[in-house]
Amino acid sequence: MLQLIKGLAAVIVIAALFAGQARAEPIEAEALYKAHCASCHGAARLGGIGPALLPENLKRLRKAKAAKVIERSRPAVQMPAFGGTLSGRQIDALVDYIYTPLGYVPMWDMAEIEKSHVIHNAPSGLPSKPVHDADPLNLFTVVETGDHHVTLLDGDKFEPLWRFPSRFALHGGAKYSPDGRFVYLASRDGWVSKYDLWSLKPVTEVRVGINTRNIAVSGDGRYVMAGNTLPHTLVVLDARDLKPVKVIQVKGDKGKTSRVSAVYTAKSRSSFIAALKDIPEIWEMSYEDNPKPVAIGYVHNYQPGHEEGAFDYGPFPIRRIKLDDYLDDFFFDQSYRHAIGAARNAKNGQVVNLTVGRKIADIDLSGLPHLGSGITFRYQGRPVLATPHLKDGMVSVIDMKSWKTIKRIKTLGPGFFMRSHEKTPYAWVDVFFGKHRDALHVIDKRTLEIVKTLRPEPGKTAAHVEFTRDGRYALVSIWDKDGALVVYDAETLEEVKRIPMNKPSGKYNVFNKIMLSAGTSH
Repeated sequence: MLQLIKGLAAVIVIAALFAGQARAEPIEAEALYKAHCASCHGAARLGGIGPALLPENLKRLRKAKAAKVIERSRPAVQMPAFGGTLSGRQIDALVDYIYTPLGYVPMWDMAEIEKSHVIHNAPSGLPSKPVHDADPLNLFTVVETGDHHVTLLDGDKFEPLWRFPSRFALHGGAKYSPDGRFVYLASRDGWVSKYDLWSLKPVTEVRVGINTRNIAVSGDGRYVMAGNTLPHTLVVLDARDLKPVKVIQVKGDKGKTSRVSAVYTAKSRSSFIAALKDIPEIWEMSYEDNPKPVAIGYVHNYQPGHEEGAFDYGPFPIRRIKLDDYLDDFFFDQSYRHAIGAARNAKNGQVVNLTVGRKIADIDLSGLPHLGSGITFRYQGRPVLATPHLKDGMVSVIDMKSWKTIKRIKTLGPGFFMRSHEKTPYAWVDVFFGKHRDALHVIDKRTLEIVKTLRPEPGKTAAHVEFTRDGRYALVSIWDKDGALVVYDAETLEEVKRIPMNKPSGKYNVFNKIMLSAGTSH
């Protein structure tokens, strides 16, 4: 009996120790973070050499995968594997810790931005002509998210010219200088980088925030604007060297701050346009040297000459356009008179006339249309827009004069990207979500019918089509670590070439982007 009692006592002690360890785990996690992570990711988890470790930055990384990264590290990064140092319980505790919100909105002000600025190669020392013989306007910037690299691809020979490491979690949307020489890239953890496509060299980098949504380059090539979700700011940079020019606090008239949904350039208007995630507004900010004064507050019908009241006369003045609902993303018609965006209610789109400064129409679009990936073309003599849906298996085609739905094209599942080119009769849309994610539909713009369904790599996600500058070839991404770019003849729809790559999320043709092709994003 005595032995039995001793045995039970030992079991109770061991159980108590494990229970105590479990209760102490949150405290241990903070100590573990300081010991193993803070030197690279920052004491406050705001990032340093490594990215910020906050829920806002880790939305695309599930907790189970985050645990594997801590245990095994990941390719092409300097982070060590901690599987031999930390126990499974310690790793789980660290994961819970980095997915815990800070409890406050951290700031990243002008001083922090200036401190982060890095010059790799001074603009004054760059060559006066390309060091390669490829067509500078038919290059593709290909973002490979599998190992955080970027490949510069010759769009005539379909051969890589340059492959370089990028910042962590690069956002796919590459932006170019108006002449196509420089490409600007933004990472989710706030880094904006500039690369020279003539010399094949990095130029400069700066960290504009903790979590960045996207960037835009002014039509005159002088400025870059970054929109942040953390902190709630818009940051203006000098495009030559990425030195900060202005930090704009994104705040409503009642003091509420907001994340930025997206920021783009309206070249013909000489302005940046930003949609806000937490305030139902669109902001227009002129980048002209002497912009017209803008009323402080909501503007629906601003007319020059009627300038009574409080006005903003400074650089990048904010013109506020109040909406009925929030916009998650948007794009422009070819005239840049209208901004068309998806409403947060997932039931309709909103059409905002930027000239009069108000919403002029709702579009009947259910299933959360991905209007950030919308395209425009002419159908039976009239301008139309087409967009896939993120929740429904369909593509909607909308008349851009009446803003009525012309047709809904049924697809194999929800899509993410839709692309075309002025010199092809076809529009391509992926089936990004669901069991048919390996399929691509080719739609005839003349009949609005699916004429062919391609499966570049059965079982692997096929997405994000982009065309060469002449529209003769369409490039498709296989979103897999053992992925590829698949080149198709845009007329015969036959495969021409396959280029192995590490999860190429997107590719961006210089000419199509700087010439504002109706078939791609701007």
